[in-house]
Amino acid sequence: MGDMNIGVLTGGGDCPGLNAVIRAITQKGICKYGYNVFGVHEGWKGLLGEGLVKPLTMADVANILKLGGTILKTSRTNPFSVDNGPARIKENIAKHSLDALIVIGGVDTLGVAARLHQEGVRLVGVPKTIDNNVWGTDRTFGFDTAVNVATEAIDRVRTTAEAHNRVFVVEVMGRDAGWIAIESGIAGGATMILIPEFAVDLEKVVQCVAERHKRGGEFSLIVVAEGTKIKRVAGDPSVVTVDDEKDEFGNVRLGGVADKVAEAIRRKTGFDCRSVRLGHIQRGGSPTAYDRVLSTRYGLYAVDMVHSGEFGKMAALKGTKIVPIPLTDVQKGSKTVDQELYETAELFFG
Repeated sequence: MGDMNIGVLTGGGDCPGLNAVIRAITQKGICKYGYNVFGVHEGWKGLLGEGLVKPLTMADVANILKLGGTILKTSRTNPFSVDNGPARIKENIAKHSLDALIVIGGVDTLGVAARLHQEGVRLVGVPKTIDNNVWGTDRTFGFDTAVNVATEAIDRVRTTAEAHNRVFVVEVMGRDAGWIAIESGIAGGATMILIPEFAVDLEKVVQCVAERHKRGGEFSLIVVAEGTKIKRVAGDPSVVTVDDEKDEFGNVRLGGVADKVAEAIRRKTGFDCRSVRLGHIQRGGSPTAYDRVLSTRYGLYAVDMVHSGEFGKMAALKGTKIVPIPLTDVQKGSKTVDQELYETAELFFG
């Protein structure tokens, strides 16, 4: 299997741990199997002929284990929304003599990978998203780092909330799954956690905060995921967006739900209420030790999958083991927070 050429790409939003995966793939590919490893730059864009495809050497990955971001760059590119996209991908795979691809990405990027495999592209997937919402795997790398960053921020906000007897609403990432909110909220001792899985009635939120303060609570700390839907008097619950712009996968830019919650509390109670949006701070910086180890394990396993010809599959964490599962599982939807876990968190509300 020597002289085999493997391409590696990272797609979608960046997150801590991507470079650790790239390092593990490169090191094991070269040292154990004698592969030639190539970095595809800017995600799928690199294979549409719009980006670079360059060899990855041991020197390239020597000191990237603890770096955030991705040395291969990334983009939110959907080949299926581009004219002749899949055909162009195949042409460029042939042009660069790539025998297989390792695709590192979240729900959108891996969804593209599943479709391309059905069209004959030899590839394996590695699940990546700070949201932890990829179906079929217990944990995605980047999530632990995001939860730790969010928890530290909540701890810091809490001191100000206590000092000033304020209500704070902290907005964390989570488009359609509230994993970051639920875990950082529990870890940070939030008085309420609002997540996309369960639409929010602002009247009830206001009522809970008012009752807490009547019972002697001098401050409140609410954690809300950016994709949390707010119930309306008429019509379906809706998310709060920055603007109407959508990416190539049809995703809107979320943001501002914390402002809406804070405004409702302030208007109806008169309490001093502020909102804080953590935004991209959760994505950046160095990965935690847990994420460095998990990323490394994913990368090593992905190379083994290529070696054994397990194409059309994704490396997934099940308990403490990494196992191969069909990439088509990713297309089942988003892995969301279940009622049982949310009820566990609710015990501490108020």
